[in-house]
Amino acid sequence: MLYRAYQNQSDLMSPLRLAAQFMGQAMWVGAGPDSASRKMAAAFEVFSRLRLTHTRPAYGIDEVLVDGEPVAVHEEVTLVAPFGTLLHFRKDTKAVHPPVLLAAPLSGHFATLLRETVRTLLRDHDVYLTDWHNARDVPLRHGGFSLDDYTAQLIAFLEAIGPGAHLVAVCQPCVAALAATALMAEDDNPAAPKSLTLMAGPVDCRVNPSGVNTLATSKPIEWFRKNLISHVPFPHAGMMRRVYPGFLQLTAFMSMNPERHKEQFKKLYEHIVNGETDKADTIRNFYDEYLAVNDLPAEFYLETVERVFQTYDLPRGELTVHGRKVNPAAIRKTALMTVEGERDDICSVGQTVAAQDLCTSIRPYLKTHHLQAGVGHYGVFSGSKWNAQIYPRVREAIHAAAELA
Repeated sequence: MLYRAYQNQSDLMSPLRLAAQFMGQAMWVGAGPDSASRKMAAAFEVFSRLRLTHTRPAYGIDEVLVDGEPVAVHEEVTLVAPFGTLLHFRKDTKAVHPPVLLAAPLSGHFATLLRETVRTLLRDHDVYLTDWHNARDVPLRHGGFSLDDYTAQLIAFLEAIGPGAHLVAVCQPCVAALAATALMAEDDNPAAPKSLTLMAGPVDCRVNPSGVNTLATSKPIEWFRKNLISHVPFPHAGMMRRVYPGFLQLTAFMSMNPERHKEQFKKLYEHIVNGETDKADTIRNFYDEYLAVNDLPAEFYLETVERVFQTYDLPRGELTVHGRKVNPAAIRKTALMTVEGERDDICSVGQTVAAQDLCTSIRPYLKTHHLQAGVGHYGVFSGSKWNAQIYPRVREAIHAAAELA
């Protein structure tokens, strides 16, 4: 019922937003500085942008600088599964760079949230990405997609890339990435990653609990199942699939700091009126990404809440994947790097570095930890400090592992 109500409201508002978009464009033509027409055009644009979308935005990575020279980048599909695509950002260069699989979160936004992370990694690496599909577009005949399935999909993606790859996980998939690496090590799988980099992920949420952790433990799992899970309505391809709607996740995020979002849209209006195109584009681009929501399969969401945030299965040694117990101590040859942000209010300091203690068989010289001062959650994998201070350490760890026999 909740999703149906949302869909009805969205359908009703869509013509109004479309009309506002066209009216804003029409009024902009010939509008002078500080004119009433210009102000109306700006107001119409802001109104038209106050909407959610459910389609993945474009990555828009057409070229990158490699050794100071521009190199063309092409998106290529390496493997397609019902719930995700292994996307390869192939560069037009003869240089041989270490292959890296970037594991993106499945948490209400599309993997394009890591666009800047991909762009930066491309300077020195051959980058692959887990491009997760919107669950509301996946027909019921494909079955469910659980935390176990996510882990198994990472293994399948690594096997598709082949031996010698490196695995980098951002935020939520750190648990699945560590589990996948442990299972592959135990199986002596030749595609096991040469290095594992865990960035701002909830490996052990018992450490320094954040507001997100407190919220996850404030209710029993049945409350989440009963109140937050909906069925996808007609006419979507995944009709009747049980999902945690992306619009609920976004609402939760925005409710944490509503005044900031109000202020940003106010600034967008002012920048448009004043003709400050670059400043307006910065806000436009951010919200085009932020307001593109991705529904989560109900199984994956509920298992993540319960097993990662409530019962702490991984650090307690109780995590299983399709009935098989995960043993981080099985990891011996994979180098491990953990990265945390000093001001991270989602995955607090101490939660990610906990992986170092779980991986008891990795030799000390293969372990690295970096705590970045002055950054919050998103600053760990995007922004100036990611590019200038964190990325060089990540690159160093990956390239050092790549050189090991």
